[in-house]
Amino acid sequence: MITVLAFLVTIAVLIVVHEWGHYQVARWCGVKVLRFSVGFGRVIWRRQATPDSTEFVLSALPLGGYVKMLDEREDTVAPDQVSQAFNRKPLRQRAAIVAAGPVANLLLAILLYAASHWVGVDEPKAVLSAPVAGSLAERAGMRSGDWVREWSRASTAGTDWQALPSLTELRWQITQAVLDGERLALRVSDASGRGAREVTLELDRVERRDVDAELMKVIGLGAPFSEAVLGEVKAGGPAAAAALRQGDRVTAIDGVAIVDAQQLRERIRRLDADGRALSMTWRLERDGRTLEVPVTPRVVTEGAQRLGRIDAFVGAMPETVKVQSGPIDGLLKGAERTWEVSALTVKMLGRMLIGEASLKNLSGPLTIADYAGQSAVRGIAYYLGFLALVSISLGVLNLLPLPMLDGGHLMYYLFEAVSGRPVSDLWLKWLQRGGALIMLLLMSIALSNDVARLLGLH
Repeated sequence: MITVLAFLVTIAVLIVVHEWGHYQVARWCGVKVLRFSVGFGRVIWRRQATPDSTEFVLSALPLGGYVKMLDEREDTVAPDQVSQAFNRKPLRQRAAIVAAGPVANLLLAILLYAASHWVGVDEPKAVLSAPVAGSLAERAGMRSGDWVREWSRASTAGTDWQALPSLTELRWQITQAVLDGERLALRVSDASGRGAREVTLELDRVERRDVDAELMKVIGLGAPFSEAVLGEVKAGGPAAAAALRQGDRVTAIDGVAIVDAQQLRERIRRLDADGRALSMTWRLERDGRTLEVPVTPRVVTEGAQRLGRIDAFVGAMPETVKVQSGPIDGLLKGAERTWEVSALTVKMLGRMLIGEASLKNLSGPLTIADYAGQSAVRGIAYYLGFLALVSISLGVLNLLPLPMLDGGHLMYYLFEAVSGRPVSDLWLKWLQRGGALIMLLLMSIALSNDVARLLGLH
C-alpha cells in the first residue's frame, strides 16, 4: 500500500508542477487556457469557476497530463478572443510557454534537494568493506576498514581536495569520474582516522557501458564496512542446524581470516564447480570463547543466479553519519546536485544512443513505483531526494528534440526562427508519427527492463 501511495503522490506532484509551468507562463503571455488536466481519458472530476475560466479536471489515466490552450489550428476562435490564441503569440512567447514545463520540473528538483539537505539524511559512513579480489579497488591498495575522507579528480593533479561526507557521495563521484573517463584520487585512513594515505582508482580503465546498477561491483566496492557478526538466526535453516547464535563473531573460515561481513557473505554464497554448496569450518567467538563449527549453506536460485544461503542475518549495522545543511548552503547544494544529475542524465542518454551505455539503464513506471515505496519507508528526506531525481528525469526527457515532447516543439520553433516560416503540416504529420514510434519503443524497453528487474534477471 505504501508503494502505491508513494507512486501516486510522485506522479501527481510531478505532473501538476510540469503542467503548472505551461499554464502559468501561458497566462503571463496572455494566452487563454481552456483546460488543465491531470491524467488522460475519461474525466472523473472537474471544476470550473465561470464559463470563461480555465476548466481543471482529473482524468482516469494518471500517467501524464496536459494544458489545452485557445488555438486557431484546433478549433474556431471568436473574433474578440483571437488576441488570446496561442498561435497568434510571438515566437519567443510560444517557446517560453513550451519550455516552462521542463523548467518547472528542474526548479522543483532544486527545492526538493534543498529540503532533503535541510531535513538531513542518515547515510553510511564512507568506511569500506574488503574489495573484491583482483578488482580495480584492490589493485589500487584499498583494504577492509578504509575510511575515505577526501576525493580529487586526477586531472587536478590531486590538489583540489573535497571533503567526503558519506559513502553515497563516494559512489556518486565514482560514477561521474567513470563517465568522464578520469581517475579518482582518494585520501583514506583507518576507521579511527589514523594511518592516512592516498590511493588512486584508475576509473579511466572502466568501460562506460558498465555504468549501471552493477558499477560498484565492477570496480570492486561492495557494501559499507560491517563487522562479521551474525544477527537473527531463522529456525530450520543451515545456521540453526549448525547451532549458530545471534551475536556470534566469525573470525575465520577454513583457516582464512574473515575481516568483515562482506567477505563472510561472499564465502557463504560461493558454490563448487558442480553448483553445490561448500561445507566449511567456521571459527567464531561466543561469550569470550573460541569455537569451531561445521556449516553447510543451502543452495537457492535468485533470478538467473544460484548461490548459498544460511538463513541468518549476516553483519552488524554499518556506522552512519547525518548529512545536513543550513538554509543557504542547502539551497546551493540543491542547485548543484540538480545541475550534476541533469548533466549525468544527458550523458547517459548520449552514451545509450551511441552504444557506449546499456539500454538496461532505462526505467519505467514499475521501477519508479518500487523506488518510491522504498524511499518513502526510509523517511521524508529520502523520499524528497527521490522526487527530485524523477523530476529531473521528467524535465530533461521532455527537453529532448523528439516530436510529441516539449523539446520537439522547441525544435519546430528553432526552424521557424531560422527559416522565417513554420514547419509545414505535412512534415508535422510525419514527424509526429515518427515521434510516436520512438516513444513507443522507449516505453517498451523501459517496461521490459522493469519486468526483468522484478524477476531478478538484471
